[in-house]
Amino acid sequence: MKIIVIGAGAWGTALAVNACRNPAGHQVELWVRDPAQAAAMRAAHENARYLPRIPLPRTLALRDGPAHALVAEGGWADLIIIATPTAGLRATLAALQDTDIPVAWLCKGFERPPEKAERAEGTDGAAPALGLMPHEVQRQVAPALRAGALSGPSFAQEVAHGQPTALVAASPHASVREALVAAFHGPTLRVYANDDLAGVEVGGAVKNVLAIATGLADGLNLGLNARAALITRGLAEMTRLGLALGARAETFMGLSGLGDLVLTATGDLSRNRQVGLLLAGGKTLDEAVQSLGHVAEGVYSARTVLQRARHLRVDMPVTENVVALLDGALKPVEAVAALMGRDPKGELL
Repeated sequence: MKIIVIGAGAWGTALAVNACRNPAGHQVELWVRDPAQAAAMRAAHENARYLPRIPLPRTLALRDGPAHALVAEGGWADLIIIATPTAGLRATLAALQDTDIPVAWLCKGFERPPEKAERAEGTDGAAPALGLMPHEVQRQVAPALRAGALSGPSFAQEVAHGQPTALVAASPHASVREALVAAFHGPTLRVYANDDLAGVEVGGAVKNVLAIATGLADGLNLGLNARAALITRGLAEMTRLGLALGARAETFMGLSGLGDLVLTATGDLSRNRQVGLLLAGGKTLDEAVQSLGHVAEGVYSARTVLQRARHLRVDMPVTENVVALLDGALKPVEAVAALMGRDPKGELL
């Protein structure tokens, strides 16, 4: 089958590399937004900026240009993968809105509401502008698309190296789930199908926020007990929000919930965990983000996750404290003290 991957960051590149190695013999195109980056990748046969020291397969076709150029060419494909950050999803979906090809996104986060809408929130009795999950963005700008998400516990470097990984193909459309399984299921990548798209997206977004908290705890040397407590109570927060947004509880005990949370909260390749570690070490948020060189989605989606939770009256104390930390309202030690100082309560959701 022919697979087009739009976006040559670390994860998009890794997935394209893995698809090229699939025994099914897929034809894979990787679309690079920046022509200069595309030229550098062609010359070096690697993505030195985002995925260094991983050779690009000779069969991987590199194209440059925006998504609308792909559509204008009228090229056929069996599957289109959007590998942009959440902030770039809306524009890419708009460019693809008339295609009948199955589409799936890789981003994990909530889209922030427009800045003007955020400033106007609560004025004149207007309803707050809420940040949206990826499938809610798609419903707005490209409602006719057959679309879904590919998610789960996965570091780009390990997928590119061919280390064993399991992912979730989530969509209400069986044809999208089947296309994702056919494209990526192989000797080193196992793909499970799930029709609970909302649950998979909530897990992918909230785990990034919780990973900042666990990185903070580890950076402050609070111990393994504290890490386990944060992961467990974080999973409870994730599940509460997911249920309020229409997801199924069992999704959060699977790969895109517990699995992705454990990986992102404990793995040193996690950018969100690194943010927490750097903040604990005395870095400012700007310094922490700049030192990563990659997008840490938890930083950008934390406030939106909390906003949705407050709108739905869902209690998310770990997320509350992460947002206060990112906003500079709390120092690292104060954020921990605020969590430990909460009143006793029952454990069940």
